[in-house]
Amino acid sequence: MFSEKILNIAAEAERELAPIFAKVDEIAFKNTARVLESFKEFKVAESMFAGTTGYGYDDLGRDTLDKIYADVFGAESAFVRHSIANGTSALTIGLFGLLRPNDVLLSVTNQPYDTLCEVIGINGANGDGSLADFGVKYDQVDFKNDQIDLKGIEKKLNEYGDKVKVVFIQRSKGYLNIPTLTIDQIGEICDFVHARSKAYVVVDNCYGEFCEDREPCSVGADMIIGSLIKNPGGGIAESGGYIAGTKRAVELASYRLTSAGTGCEVGASLGQNRNMFKGFFLAPHIVAQAIKTAHFAAYVFEKLGFDVSPKYSEMRSDIIQTIKFGYPDGLIKFCQGIQSASPVDSYVTPVPWAMPGYQDEVIMAAGAFTQGSSIEISADGPIRPPYTAFLQGGLTYESGKIAILTSAQRLI
Repeated sequence: MFSEKILNIAAEAERELAPIFAKVDEIAFKNTARVLESFKEFKVAESMFAGTTGYGYDDLGRDTLDKIYADVFGAESAFVRHSIANGTSALTIGLFGLLRPNDVLLSVTNQPYDTLCEVIGINGANGDGSLADFGVKYDQVDFKNDQIDLKGIEKKLNEYGDKVKVVFIQRSKGYLNIPTLTIDQIGEICDFVHARSKAYVVVDNCYGEFCEDREPCSVGADMIIGSLIKNPGGGIAESGGYIAGTKRAVELASYRLTSAGTGCEVGASLGQNRNMFKGFFLAPHIVAQAIKTAHFAAYVFEKLGFDVSPKYSEMRSDIIQTIKFGYPDGLIKFCQGIQSASPVDSYVTPVPWAMPGYQDEVIMAAGAFTQGSSIEISADGPIRPPYTAFLQGGLTYESGKIAILTSAQRLI
Protein backbone atom coordinates (compact mmCIF):
# COMPACT_ATOMS: atom_id res chain seq x y z
CA MET A 1 0.00 0.00 0.00
CA PHE A 2 2.78 2.43 0.95
CA SER A 3 6.43 2.51 -0.09
CA GLU A 4 9.17 1.50 2.33
CA LYS A 5 10.35 5.11 2.45
CA ILE A 6 6.93 6.35 3.57
CA LEU A 7 6.54 3.59 6.17
CA ASN A 8 9.99 4.32 7.61
CA ILE A 9 9.15 8.01 7.96
CA ALA A 10 5.85 7.09 9.67
CA ALA A 11 7.59 4.81 12.18
CA GLU A 12 10.21 7.45 12.90
CA ALA A 13 7.48 10.07 13.34
CA GLU A 14 5.61 8.06 15.94
CA ARG A 15 8.77 7.42 17.96
CA GLU A 16 9.58 11.13 18.01
CA LEU A 17 6.00 12.17 18.69
CA ALA A 18 5.32 9.79 21.61
CA PRO A 19 5.99 12.39 24.36
CA ILE A 20 3.99 15.03 22.49
CA PHE A 21 1.06 12.64 22.06
CA ALA A 22 1.18 12.04 25.83
CA LYS A 23 0.78 15.78 26.43
CA VAL A 24 -2.14 15.91 23.99
CA ASP A 25 -3.81 13.07 25.88
CA GLU A 26 -3.26 14.90 29.17
CA ILE A 27 -5.11 17.98 27.85
CA ALA A 28 -7.91 15.74 26.54
CA PHE A 29 -8.23 14.13 29.98
CA LYS A 30 -8.53 17.53 31.71
CA ASN A 31 -11.10 18.77 29.20
CA THR A 32 -13.13 15.55 29.37
CA ALA A 33 -13.19 15.79 33.17
CA ARG A 34 -14.48 19.35 32.91
CA VAL A 35 -17.22 18.38 30.48
CA LEU A 36 -18.24 15.35 32.55
CA GLU A 37 -18.44 17.41 35.75
CA SER A 38 -20.70 19.90 33.98
CA PHE A 39 -22.98 17.13 32.70
CA LYS A 40 -23.26 15.85 36.27
CA GLU A 41 -23.82 19.29 37.78
CA PHE A 42 -26.69 20.09 35.44
CA LYS A 43 -28.18 16.60 35.79
CA VAL A 44 -28.27 15.61 32.12
CA ALA A 45 -31.04 13.04 31.66
CA GLU A 46 -32.64 11.00 28.87
CA SER A 47 -35.68 13.26 28.94
CA MET A 48 -33.53 16.17 27.70
CA PHE A 49 -32.91 14.44 24.38
CA ALA A 50 -36.57 14.69 23.31
CA GLY A 51 -37.17 17.39 20.71
CA THR A 52 -39.62 20.27 20.80
CA THR A 53 -41.54 21.79 17.90
CA GLY A 54 -43.08 25.12 17.03
CA TYR A 55 -41.98 27.89 19.37
CA GLY A 56 -39.86 25.52 21.44
CA TYR A 57 -40.96 26.94 24.78
CA ASP A 58 -39.64 25.14 27.88
CA ASP A 59 -37.13 23.02 25.97
CA LEU A 60 -35.23 21.61 28.95
CA GLY A 61 -32.56 19.94 26.84
CA ARG A 62 -31.84 23.08 24.82
CA ASP A 63 -31.66 25.28 27.92
CA THR A 64 -29.46 22.79 29.81
CA LEU A 65 -27.01 22.51 26.93
CA ASP A 66 -26.76 26.31 26.89
CA LYS A 67 -25.76 26.22 30.57
CA ILE A 68 -23.23 23.46 29.98
CA TYR A 69 -21.53 25.38 27.17
CA ALA A 70 -21.32 28.48 29.36
CA ASP A 71 -19.94 26.47 32.28
CA VAL A 72 -17.33 24.51 30.33
CA PHE A 73 -16.19 27.56 28.35
CA GLY A 74 -15.89 29.78 31.42
CA ALA A 75 -18.65 32.15 30.30
CA GLU A 76 -21.60 33.80 32.05
CA SER A 77 -24.07 32.74 29.38
CA ALA A 78 -24.31 30.86 26.09
CA PHE A 79 -26.66 29.53 23.45
CA VAL A 80 -26.24 26.53 21.13
CA ARG A 81 -28.56 26.03 18.17
CA HIS A 82 -28.67 23.41 15.42
CA SER A 83 -30.32 26.02 13.17
CA ILE A 84 -27.14 28.12 12.89
CA ALA A 85 -25.88 27.26 9.40
CA ASN A 86 -22.11 27.42 9.95
CA GLY A 87 -19.34 29.36 11.65
CA THR A 88 -19.79 32.40 9.43
CA SER A 89 -23.50 32.41 10.26
CA ALA A 90 -22.73 32.31 13.99
CA LEU A 91 -20.21 35.14 13.61
CA THR A 92 -22.78 37.17 11.68
CA ILE A 93 -25.30 36.76 14.51
CA GLY A 94 -22.74 37.85 17.08
CA LEU A 95 -21.41 40.87 15.20
CA PHE A 96 -24.84 42.16 14.13
CA GLY A 97 -26.02 41.67 17.70
CA LEU A 98 -23.34 43.97 19.12
CA LEU A 99 -22.70 46.56 16.41
CA ARG A 100 -24.80 49.62 15.53
CA PRO A 101 -24.56 52.36 12.84
CA ASN A 102 -21.40 54.47 13.15
CA ASP A 103 -19.70 51.90 15.40
CA VAL A 104 -16.22 50.68 14.50
CA LEU A 105 -15.29 47.02 14.17
CA LEU A 106 -11.54 46.68 14.72
CA SER A 107 -9.88 43.42 13.73
CA VAL A 108 -6.53 43.03 15.50
CA THR A 109 -5.40 39.77 13.89
CA ASN A 110 -5.10 40.82 10.24
CA GLN A 111 -8.02 40.46 7.84
CA PRO A 112 -10.63 37.90 8.89
CA TYR A 113 -11.40 34.68 7.04
CA ASP A 114 -12.61 35.11 3.45
CA THR A 115 -16.30 34.36 4.06
CA LEU A 116 -16.50 36.97 6.84
CA CYS A 117 -15.17 39.71 4.56
CA GLU A 118 -18.50 39.87 2.72
CA VAL A 119 -20.42 39.96 6.01
CA ILE A 120 -18.34 42.93 7.14
CA GLY A 121 -18.38 44.62 3.75
CA ILE A 122 -14.63 45.13 3.68
CA ASN A 123 -14.82 46.28 0.05
CA GLY A 124 -17.54 48.78 0.92
CA ALA A 125 -21.34 48.97 1.10
CA ASN A 126 -22.90 47.07 -1.78
CA GLY A 127 -26.55 46.74 -0.79
CA ASP A 128 -26.32 43.05 0.09
CA GLY A 129 -26.88 43.57 3.82
CA SER A 130 -23.30 43.71 5.07
CA LEU A 131 -22.31 45.60 8.21
CA ALA A 132 -21.00 48.36 5.94
CA ASP A 133 -24.52 48.78 4.51
CA PHE A 134 -25.70 49.60 8.03
CA GLY A 135 -23.01 52.19 8.59
CA VAL A 136 -20.57 50.08 10.60
CA LYS A 137 -16.97 51.06 9.89
CA TYR A 138 -14.13 48.55 9.69
CA ASP A 139 -10.42 48.80 10.34
CA GLN A 140 -7.67 46.33 11.13
CA VAL A 141 -4.27 45.94 12.76
CA ASP A 142 -1.92 43.45 11.12
CA PHE A 143 0.59 41.26 12.89
CA LYS A 144 4.09 42.68 13.11
CA ASN A 145 6.80 40.08 12.53
CA ASP A 146 4.18 37.39 13.21
CA GLN A 147 3.43 38.94 16.61
CA ILE A 148 0.44 40.87 17.99
CA ASP A 149 1.02 44.59 17.38
CA LEU A 150 -0.10 46.08 20.72
CA LYS A 151 1.19 49.53 19.80
CA GLY A 152 -0.81 49.39 16.59
CA ILE A 153 -3.93 48.40 18.55
CA GLU A 154 -3.42 51.25 21.00
CA LYS A 155 -3.02 53.70 18.12
CA LYS A 156 -6.34 52.65 16.58
CA LEU A 157 -8.14 52.74 19.94
CA ASN A 158 -6.90 56.28 20.47
CA GLU A 159 -7.84 57.27 16.92
CA TYR A 160 -11.45 56.06 17.12
CA GLY A 161 -12.09 56.43 20.84
CA ASP A 162 -15.45 55.17 22.08
CA LYS A 163 -16.60 54.45 18.52
CA VAL A 164 -14.76 51.12 18.69
CA LYS A 165 -17.57 48.81 19.79
CA VAL A 166 -15.97 45.46 18.91
CA VAL A 167 -12.33 44.37 18.92
CA PHE A 168 -12.23 41.21 16.83
CA ILE A 169 -9.77 38.35 17.30
CA GLN A 170 -9.51 35.40 14.94
CA ARG A 171 -7.91 32.61 16.94
CA SER A 172 -6.89 30.41 14.02
CA LYS A 173 -4.88 31.37 10.95
CA GLY A 174 -7.82 31.13 8.53
CA TYR A 175 -6.37 31.22 5.02
CA LEU A 176 -3.39 33.34 6.08
CA ASN A 177 0.13 32.14 6.73
CA ILE A 178 0.25 33.53 10.26
CA PRO A 179 0.56 31.88 13.68
CA THR A 180 -2.49 30.69 15.60
CA LEU A 181 -3.03 32.55 18.86
CA THR A 182 -2.62 30.77 22.18
CA ILE A 183 -5.03 31.32 25.06
CA ASP A 184 -2.34 33.31 26.87
CA GLN A 185 -1.94 35.62 23.86
CA ILE A 186 -5.70 36.10 23.63
CA GLY A 187 -5.75 36.96 27.32
CA GLU A 188 -3.01 39.52 26.76
CA ILE A 189 -5.08 41.23 24.07
CA CYS A 190 -8.21 41.18 26.26
CA ASP A 191 -6.40 42.79 29.20
CA PHE A 192 -4.77 45.36 26.93
CA VAL A 193 -8.04 46.37 25.26
CA HIS A 194 -10.16 46.40 28.43
CA ALA A 195 -7.63 48.68 30.13
CA ARG A 196 -8.08 51.22 27.33
CA SER A 197 -11.59 50.77 25.96
CA LYS A 198 -15.15 49.75 26.73
CA ALA A 199 -15.27 47.68 23.53
CA TYR A 200 -16.43 44.08 23.47
CA VAL A 201 -13.61 41.66 22.70
CA VAL A 202 -15.04 39.03 20.34
CA VAL A 203 -13.11 35.86 19.46
CA ASP A 204 -13.72 33.70 16.42
CA ASN A 205 -13.02 30.45 18.27
CA CYS A 206 -13.45 28.15 15.25
CA TYR A 207 -10.94 25.27 15.15
CA GLY A 208 -9.67 26.12 18.65
CA GLU A 209 -12.07 24.56 21.15
CA PHE A 210 -10.48 21.99 23.51
CA CYS A 211 -7.00 22.37 22.01
CA GLU A 212 -5.87 23.83 25.33
CA ASP A 213 -7.32 23.35 28.81
CA ARG A 214 -8.96 26.80 28.82
CA GLU A 215 -11.11 28.82 26.43
CA PRO A 216 -10.94 32.57 25.64
CA CYS A 217 -13.79 33.54 28.02
CA SER A 218 -11.60 32.31 30.87
CA VAL A 219 -9.03 34.99 30.04
CA GLY A 220 -11.36 37.93 29.46
CA ALA A 221 -13.10 37.55 26.09
CA ASP A 222 -16.59 39.08 26.10
CA MET A 223 -17.86 36.75 23.38
CA ILE A 224 -16.60 33.58 21.68
CA ILE A 225 -18.20 32.06 18.61
CA GLY A 226 -17.87 28.71 16.90
CA SER A 227 -19.36 25.98 14.72
CA LEU A 228 -20.65 22.57 15.78
CA ILE A 229 -19.35 20.89 12.64
CA LYS A 230 -15.89 21.79 13.88
CA ASN A 231 -14.43 20.94 17.29
CA PRO A 232 -17.32 21.16 19.78
CA GLY A 233 -19.68 18.99 17.73
CA GLY A 234 -17.32 16.06 18.22
CA GLY A 235 -18.09 14.66 14.78
CA ILE A 236 -21.63 13.84 15.97
CA ALA A 237 -23.57 17.11 15.68
CA GLU A 238 -24.86 17.43 12.13
CA SER A 239 -25.20 21.22 12.06
CA GLY A 240 -25.21 24.24 14.31
CA GLY A 241 -23.19 26.86 16.10
CA TYR A 242 -22.77 28.51 19.49
CA ILE A 243 -22.12 31.87 21.10
CA ALA A 244 -20.84 32.21 24.67
CA GLY A 245 -19.70 35.16 26.74
CA THR A 246 -20.89 37.81 29.13
CA LYS A 247 -24.59 37.83 29.94
CA ARG A 248 -25.25 41.12 28.13
CA ALA A 249 -23.23 40.25 25.02
CA VAL A 250 -24.97 36.89 24.63
CA GLU A 251 -28.37 38.48 25.25
CA LEU A 252 -27.78 41.01 22.45
CA ALA A 253 -26.69 38.23 20.11
CA SER A 254 -29.79 36.18 21.00
CA TYR A 255 -31.98 39.08 19.86
CA ARG A 256 -30.32 38.83 16.46
CA LEU A 257 -30.71 35.03 16.49
CA THR A 258 -34.50 35.30 16.89
CA SER A 259 -35.98 38.69 17.72
CA ALA A 260 -35.62 41.46 20.26
CA GLY A 261 -37.46 40.50 23.41
CA THR A 262 -37.68 36.76 22.72
CA GLY A 263 -34.02 35.84 22.32
CA CYS A 264 -33.20 32.37 23.68
CA GLU A 265 -36.73 31.75 24.96
CA VAL A 266 -37.77 30.31 21.61
CA GLY A 267 -36.33 27.89 19.08
CA ALA A 268 -37.48 24.31 18.66
CA SER A 269 -34.74 21.68 18.93
CA LEU A 270 -36.52 19.26 16.54
CA GLY A 271 -34.83 16.15 17.93
CA GLN A 272 -31.25 17.43 17.58
CA ASN A 273 -30.45 17.68 21.31
CA ARG A 274 -29.09 14.14 21.62
CA ASN A 275 -26.48 14.61 18.90
CA MET A 276 -25.37 17.97 20.29
CA PHE A 277 -25.03 16.62 23.84
CA LYS A 278 -23.20 13.51 22.67
CA GLY A 279 -20.91 15.47 20.35
CA PHE A 280 -19.92 17.92 23.06
CA PHE A 281 -19.17 15.06 25.46
CA LEU A 282 -16.92 13.37 22.86
CA ALA A 283 -15.32 16.60 21.64
CA PRO A 284 -12.20 16.69 23.88
CA HIS A 285 -11.21 13.19 22.74
CA ILE A 286 -12.01 13.80 19.08
CA VAL A 287 -10.05 17.07 19.11
CA ALA A 288 -7.07 15.18 20.54
CA GLN A 289 -7.28 12.73 17.60
CA ALA A 290 -7.24 15.67 15.17
CA ILE A 291 -4.27 17.28 16.93
CA LYS A 292 -2.29 14.04 16.81
CA THR A 293 -3.05 13.80 13.09
CA ALA A 294 -1.75 17.36 12.64
CA HIS A 295 1.51 16.62 14.51
CA PHE A 296 2.00 13.49 12.41
CA ALA A 297 1.37 15.40 9.16
CA ALA A 298 3.87 18.09 10.18
CA TYR A 299 6.58 15.50 10.82
CA VAL A 300 6.01 13.54 7.61
CA PHE A 301 5.85 16.52 5.26
CA GLU A 302 8.72 18.37 6.91
CA LYS A 303 10.78 15.19 6.44
CA LEU A 304 9.80 15.24 2.76
CA GLY A 305 11.17 18.78 2.43
CA PHE A 306 8.05 20.93 2.66
CA ASP A 307 7.57 24.06 4.77
CA VAL A 308 5.05 23.27 7.52
CA SER A 309 3.43 25.33 10.27
CA PRO A 310 3.32 24.64 13.13
CA LYS A 311 6.42 22.43 13.30
CA TYR A 312 5.84 18.88 14.48
CA SER A 313 7.31 19.61 17.92
CA GLU A 314 5.17 22.69 18.62
CA MET A 315 2.10 22.40 20.84
CA ARG A 316 -1.18 23.43 19.20
CA SER A 317 -3.90 26.01 19.86
CA ASP A 318 -6.07 24.89 16.95
CA ILE A 319 -6.43 21.82 14.77
CA ILE A 320 -5.07 23.40 11.57
CA GLN A 321 -1.82 22.25 9.98
CA THR A 322 -0.45 24.13 6.98
CA ILE A 323 1.84 22.75 4.31
CA LYS A 324 3.31 25.11 1.71
CA PHE A 325 3.85 23.57 -1.70
CA GLY A 326 4.91 26.63 -3.70
CA TYR A 327 3.14 25.41 -6.84
CA PRO A 328 -0.53 24.69 -7.62
CA ASP A 329 -0.11 21.04 -8.55
CA GLY A 330 1.35 20.17 -5.15
CA LEU A 331 -1.65 21.63 -3.33
CA ILE A 332 -4.06 19.90 -5.70
CA LYS A 333 -2.37 16.48 -5.43
CA PHE A 334 -2.28 16.72 -1.64
CA CYS A 335 -6.02 17.45 -1.41
CA GLN A 336 -6.78 14.68 -3.89
CA GLY A 337 -4.78 12.27 -1.74
CA ILE A 338 -6.76 13.21 1.37
CA GLN A 339 -10.03 12.75 -0.53
CA SER A 340 -9.02 9.32 -1.80
CA ALA A 341 -8.36 8.15 1.76
CA SER A 342 -11.66 9.47 3.14
CA PRO A 343 -14.47 7.14 4.29
CA VAL A 344 -17.07 8.98 2.18
CA ASP A 345 -16.77 9.91 -1.52
CA SER A 346 -13.26 8.43 -1.76
CA TYR A 347 -13.80 7.90 -5.50
CA VAL A 348 -14.36 11.62 -6.13
CA THR A 349 -11.50 13.77 -7.45
CA PRO A 350 -11.67 17.34 -6.04
CA VAL A 351 -10.72 20.19 -8.37
CA PRO A 352 -10.42 23.96 -7.80
CA TRP A 353 -13.63 25.95 -8.26
CA ALA A 354 -15.07 29.41 -7.65
CA MET A 355 -16.68 28.65 -4.29
CA PRO A 356 -19.25 31.24 -3.05
CA GLY A 357 -17.81 33.64 -0.48
CA TYR A 358 -14.15 33.19 -1.47
CA GLN A 359 -11.91 35.61 -3.35
CA ASP A 360 -9.93 32.95 -5.24
CA GLU A 361 -10.69 29.51 -6.58
CA VAL A 362 -10.55 26.97 -3.76
CA ILE A 363 -9.91 23.25 -3.72
CA MET A 364 -11.56 21.28 -0.94
CA ALA A 365 -11.16 17.65 0.05
CA ALA A 366 -13.81 16.53 2.51
CA GLY A 367 -14.98 12.95 2.46
CA ALA A 368 -17.06 13.53 5.56
CA PHE A 369 -20.15 11.91 7.10
CA THR A 370 -21.41 15.48 7.72
CA GLN A 371 -21.04 17.86 4.78
CA GLY A 372 -18.32 20.43 5.43
CA SER A 373 -17.35 18.97 8.81
CA SER A 374 -13.85 20.25 9.52
CA ILE A 375 -13.34 18.01 12.55
CA GLU A 376 -13.42 15.07 10.17
CA ILE A 377 -10.33 14.70 8.01
CA SER A 378 -10.32 17.46 5.42
CA ALA A 379 -7.92 19.64 3.47
CA ASP A 380 -8.42 22.75 1.44
CA GLY A 381 -6.71 25.89 0.20
CA PRO A 382 -7.05 28.85 -2.13
CA ILE A 383 -5.33 28.60 -5.50
CA ARG A 384 -2.97 31.48 -4.86
CA PRO A 385 0.72 31.74 -3.88
CA PRO A 386 2.32 30.25 -1.85
CA TYR A 387 -0.20 27.44 -2.59
CA THR A 388 -0.74 26.34 0.99
CA ALA A 389 -2.82 23.35 2.05
CA PHE A 390 -4.83 23.79 5.24
CA LEU A 391 -5.29 20.38 6.82
CA GLN A 392 -7.67 19.85 9.71
CA GLY A 393 -9.46 17.11 11.57
CA GLY A 394 -9.36 13.38 11.92
CA LEU A 395 -12.10 11.56 13.82
CA THR A 396 -9.53 8.91 14.66
CA TYR A 397 -5.77 9.21 14.63
CA GLU A 398 -5.53 5.92 12.71
CA SER A 399 -7.69 7.16 9.82
CA GLY A 400 -5.89 10.50 9.83
CA LYS A 401 -2.55 8.73 9.62
CA ILE A 402 -3.71 6.73 6.60
CA ALA A 403 -4.87 9.90 4.85
CA ILE A 404 -1.54 11.64 5.47
CA LEU A 405 0.46 8.69 4.18
CA THR A 406 -1.75 8.44 1.11
CA SER A 407 -1.14 12.08 0.20
CA ALA A 408 2.57 11.74 0.88
CA GLN A 409 2.75 8.70 -1.39
CA ARG A 410 1.09 10.66 -4.21
CA LEU A 411 3.49 13.55 -3.89
CA ILE A 412 6.65 11.46 -4.12
